[in-house]
Parts: sequence; C-alpha cells; structure tokens
Amino acid sequence: MLHDLELIQVGKTYADGTKAVSDFNLKVGQGEFVAFLGPSGCGKSTTLRMIAGFEDITEGEILIKGQNVSHTPPEKRPTSMIFQNYALFPHMTVRQNIGFGLDVKGLPKAERDRKVERILDMFGLTDFADRKADRLSGGQRQRIALARGLVVEPDILLLDEPLGALDANLRRIIQNELKLLQRELGITFVFVTHAQSEALGLSDRVVVMSNGLVEQISAPKDLYLRPQTPFVADFIGNNTVIEGRARAAGLIDTAYGPIAGVGGEGASVAVIPAEAFRLAPSGAPDEIRLPGTVTFRQLVGAAGHFRVRLSDGREVKVETHSETPEARSTRPGDTITLGVDPRSVTLIAA
Repeated sequence: MLHDLELIQVGKTYADGTKAVSDFNLKVGQGEFVAFLGPSGCGKSTTLRMIAGFEDITEGEILIKGQNVSHTPPEKRPTSMIFQNYALFPHMTVRQNIGFGLDVKGLPKAERDRKVERILDMFGLTDFADRKADRLSGGQRQRIALARGLVVEPDILLLDEPLGALDANLRRIIQNELKLLQRELGITFVFVTHAQSEALGLSDRVVVMSNGLVEQISAPKDLYLRPQTPFVADFIGNNTVIEGRARAAGLIDTAYGPIAGVGGEGASVAVIPAEAFRLAPSGAPDEIRLPGTVTFRQLVGAAGHFRVRLSDGREVKVETHSETPEARSTRPGDTITLGVDPRSVTLIAA
C-alpha cells in the first residue's frame, strides 16, 4: 500500500550530541488527519520541520507517496507549511500573499489568477482581497495563511500550532472550519499542537511524543480510553494511575486490593479514567470498590466534578453527569464507596 507519508526510523541529533527525535516510525494514509501532541520540547515541531525539509534528518528516511525526500530541499517537496505566526508579507495584499507560492512555481498568469480567485472565494476572503494582510483580524489572517498553503495544491499540508495565537472563541471556530475543509479537500494534514482538545477533536490519529520519542499512536478514542504507557496515562485526560504488582493477565494486586482490567500478562499499573468512577457501586459482582471521603463537589451544566480522598489519603478525580441522584445528593464530607467497571480499567506495564 502506498502511503502519502512514511517516516522510517527518523531521528535528529544536533552537533552537540543532543537527541531531539529518536526512532520515529509512522505511516500516514491519503487524506488522513494526523496530530503530533506532546509537551514543549518533546520533538513534535522538529519532526514536522524534518518532513517539510527545513530541518535535516540525521537518521532514517522520509517518503512522500513512495518517493524518498530525505534530502530533497523544501521547495522541491510536495508539501506546504503553515506556521503559528502565519508568516504573511505585511506589504502585500491578501491576493498577493495567497498567490506568492504560485509565483515562485512560475505558473502562467491566467492559471495563477484562476487558482487565487477560486481559493479567495472558498475562504470568504474576496471582499478583503485587495487589503494589506496586516490590517486584518487574527481569524482573517489565519484563513489567508491556510489559503496560501492550499492554493499550491500540496500532497501534504503541515501545520505547526497554527491556532496558538487565536483567542479561545475564534480558535474553536477555526478548528471546526479546518476539519470541514480537510474533509472536503481530501488533503493529508499533519498538525502539531500541545492542546489535547485540538488533537483529540480534529485528528483521525494522534501521535503522542515525550523527550523525542513516540509514546503512542492511536485514534483519539483509543488514546483516551486505552493508554499504553504511564506517560500517556498521566498526560491525556484525568486518569487515576494506581501502581501494583502483576498477579495474572488482567489482574494486579494493589494497596486497595486486587484490581481487574483490560491488559496482558506482566502489567502492573491500573489506569482509571475520571469518567469511569461511579459515586455509588452498581452491585455488579466483579465491580471494583474504593471507599473514600468526598472533598470537592462542583456541578457545571451537565457535568459533575468531584474529588474523593481514598483510605491512604490519595485524592482521585471523578467526573459524572450532574443530574444523577448520586451527584445531586453527594456533598463534601460524605463517606462513599466508588464503583468501577473493570472493563473501563486499562492495565499497563510500569
């Protein structure tokens, strides 16, 4: 199967010996939306720049549609990159900014103008086409940057935290537009972000990185519900991580008693999402039960947020629907028993 993008054991080591990225392996299908997610300094932007050709690789290979582009200069790669600061030319009009990449490619004027006008219309920028880019709002400048990246019809659009400079409301609007646009055009998107909500909400798959290494590559739902490493369990969502000792496949011994879950032989860490806790046991015979004392309660719309201190003083986060009888009646200071369905627990190696 031919992939739009393939990274084979890609690595980046700087001259001083610092390893920025190690052994990065990834296959991206045509029209897929993939997000690189991780804390600052984890190597996600460096990887994106290596794909674009702005950063040399020191190990491995990068293939685009089966062609090795590991040492191909950026302008010769079928990619387009959008930066957080948009990198627009302030002295140019919107129309000139969008057409710049086509000018570099030497397209005939008639074809260039046709492509520019079409994408101006697609992004709702026609009324602003002759204004200088620096006189427009953040949302409009973001659309210009997207239009400029897409007008050259790349095989892959690379986005390096492109929404980071926008306020929260505008960010949500552009997120929705971005996903709809990607589906409509069918272009492969590789998107770098440190915001979990963006990665989980926009992408088909998420690559979680830490210290230059890939921790997990999964669909958003699988990443959230089935973390594969302690880092991912701690980084994604509001999980309670309980260390123990492996007893058998699907079962570990902990300070709170045996905990069953989904996992293989040798797993010794239980990961319980905040949404998996019930404020009262359901009565199922295999249910995990954890006694504790409520220390915090907040009901916001349909969501109920609680914290419960367990027998050893540890506090766990509980998220439930605010309209359940237990959520309405439970108060700080109450002694309760949390219930957990073992099927919602993931057991991983330490």
